[in-house]
Amino acid sequence: MSSRETNPNGICKDIPNLISSFVDTFVDYSFSGTFPPHDPTPPHEIPQTRFEKPDRLVAIGDLHGDLEKSKQAFKLAGLIDSSDRWTGGSTMVVQVGDVLDRGGDELKILYFLERLKREAERNGGKIVTMNGNHEIMNVEGDFRYVTEKGLEEVQVWLDWYCLGNEMKSLCQGLENVKDPYQGIPTCFPRAKPECFQGIRARIAALRPEGPVAKRFLSKNQTVAVVGDSVFVHGGLLAEHIEYGLERINEEVRGWIGGGGGRYAPVYCRGGNSVVWLRKFSDERPHKCDCSALEHALSTIPGVKRMIMGHTIQDGGINGVCDDKAIRIDVGMSKGCSDGFPEVLEISKDSGVRIVTSNPLYKEKGGESKMGLGLLVPAEHVPKQVEVKA
Repeated sequence: MSSRETNPNGICKDIPNLISSFVDTFVDYSFSGTFPPHDPTPPHEIPQTRFEKPDRLVAIGDLHGDLEKSKQAFKLAGLIDSSDRWTGGSTMVVQVGDVLDRGGDELKILYFLERLKREAERNGGKIVTMNGNHEIMNVEGDFRYVTEKGLEEVQVWLDWYCLGNEMKSLCQGLENVKDPYQGIPTCFPRAKPECFQGIRARIAALRPEGPVAKRFLSKNQTVAVVGDSVFVHGGLLAEHIEYGLERINEEVRGWIGGGGGRYAPVYCRGGNSVVWLRKFSDERPHKCDCSALEHALSTIPGVKRMIMGHTIQDGGINGVCDDKAIRIDVGMSKGCSDGFPEVLEISKDSGVRIVTSNPLYKEKGGESKMGLGLLVPAEHVPKQVEVKA
């Protein structure tokens, strides 16, 4: 008796998950040139909000579609080697969001971070990625800061994704995947006709429950507490903390995964939202609302500083309000200010320091900044976080 007679539905009926995994790997490799490691995280696991203080914590600011600068920041902190493999050991990393927009390597950065997350976990480390206002904007369909290369990159990825779905449709035992373009118009009145297909692809990939949004962005935190530091893209007010940090993370994750309509929760929209707030990030110290900051911090037990991105600091990473607010967006992407990569390091042994690639500091020995007076007139510079070489 032939195998077809003993198993009339074919081999696919017996191993649909294996076939699906093979196709997904094929799509990933075809797009990125790498084989992303298996993600052991259960699909419905609620993201952790609070973490114990690690021996070494590294915070990295906005990346905005610039893969080269992203890798430079990780290398600067000693987190990857020349082959882009994890070398950070048990280090914990927090990237405060805004991977999307302003550059053409957005998905490549998401793949890069996804791979490093797995490598870090195997070595006792951890990488926490967060949602910035540009992640929220893209999931809502607001593409004001998307570049032409950004449109092209997502369109190429979605072409491979759709091909993978066609391959899966040939296999009995696998559920048919919903057409990612379903319900999306074919033209957009205020856009150039040559951009129509790219816009359609971006909507399809990044809208709530879209394949990119669900796979990458729904795993992000919106707020994270690590030891005595709280991380957020824009800023936190007391009302946000009273609402509940875990609740914010869970609701945003649910919305991105397709459970909450087109628009983000209200605390992610508007000037006073957690991803848009600038009360603590103005480069002019007297414009920062230290009273609101201290009130917010006082409502999170054990936390003494807020670390945020979102607002470019032309002078580099710095602190205000007695270093209770530390601003780490240095505009490193070529789509922003093309600034020198810098990272913030907090360790149990040496405290808080800034690690920079700025050659002015390297010429003076080492890569740690002792203040920004060396670069620009002191009266134009916010107070610096105390750092140690």
